[in-house]
Amino acid sequence: YPSEFLMQKITEDNQIPVHLHVSVSLQYVAGLKGNALVEFFHGNIAEVENEELRHLMWSSVLFYKTPSVEVMACVLLSTKGVYFLLDDSFIHADECQSEDSDCENSSFHLSCCFVLKLNDLQSVNVGLFDQYFRITGHSADHIVTCLTRDSYNTHTFIQQLMAVLSLLARTPSPEPVDKDFYSEFGSKNTDGGEVDHLRYENPALFTWNLFCQLPELVMWLEIYKSLNILLYVLAFQVNHVEGSAQNTSSLQPKTLILTSSDLFLFDEDYISYPLPEFAKEPPKRDKYQLADGRRIRDLDRVLMGYQTYPQALTFVFDDVQNQDLMQNLTLDHFGE
Repeated sequence: YPSEFLMQKITEDNQIPVHLHVSVSLQYVAGLKGNALVEFFHGNIAEVENEELRHLMWSSVLFYKTPSVEVMACVLLSTKGVYFLLDDSFIHADECQSEDSDCENSSFHLSCCFVLKLNDLQSVNVGLFDQYFRITGHSADHIVTCLTRDSYNTHTFIQQLMAVLSLLARTPSPEPVDKDFYSEFGSKNTDGGEVDHLRYENPALFTWNLFCQLPELVMWLEIYKSLNILLYVLAFQVNHVEGSAQNTSSLQPKTLILTSSDLFLFDEDYISYPLPEFAKEPPKRDKYQLADGRRIRDLDRVLMGYQTYPQALTFVFDDVQNQDLMQNLTLDHFGE
């Protein structure tokens, strides 16, 4: 450790998505390569000396207590935990707004690191079409969703996480230093052999959320008689800002669902569902909130950008006079 393959792999994965902006401190991390990246992990992030870095990924993340704030993070998986390296502005955003401080004027940028130890990991929920996953710990402070928006990145991280957890499961707990009379006889089984206790006694439950998420989604699609989902993808809706600099636009996270007859845009809650065990009441908003929807038969043309990634698509519809689908819904159900 580290092997040449690992060094090459984390160097290739240490790339910030070009369409998302990060702080200066995270840009510094993205500029590290090979051995410098491993040394940075051990010198600034790792909590244990014999901890090994196994995987690196850049992803947007959501925290359970701030479900509407999506922030960019460098996700580092080690043999001891999952680290989320964030820019310091995310944690101190409220302080900068409430106090007359020089947060924005400061030329010194910090990064904060949130860690979820593997021994505290209780469940991993993978979203539809592997577009995102949620890892859950023992409290509301330990629930994080990674919006990878890419099935390959999700699959790779889950495979690496399973491999690390399997190493923990095979590691026996150390023998107690001071043995008493009861410990000499308490660790024996009926065959006379010693029982090998596992340090990782509470294995995480991996769930692919097909059945957890489909009921509410099917409820929406039943209204439009479109049960066959052809495509589910986490995308961004581009909103051009009027009166600003040229080529300035804001990206609004949306869930795009394509059926055989309609194209829908949803505002989806990626962090609250399925409900954690300690939740005492349902979330304030539903899992899916319809933002827009159009009939495929009204689609006039699709414009594609020339860049490879991220790919920009523009859907042009010819139903300008009938944009309100909810108004048409009452006509379909109750007649004219």
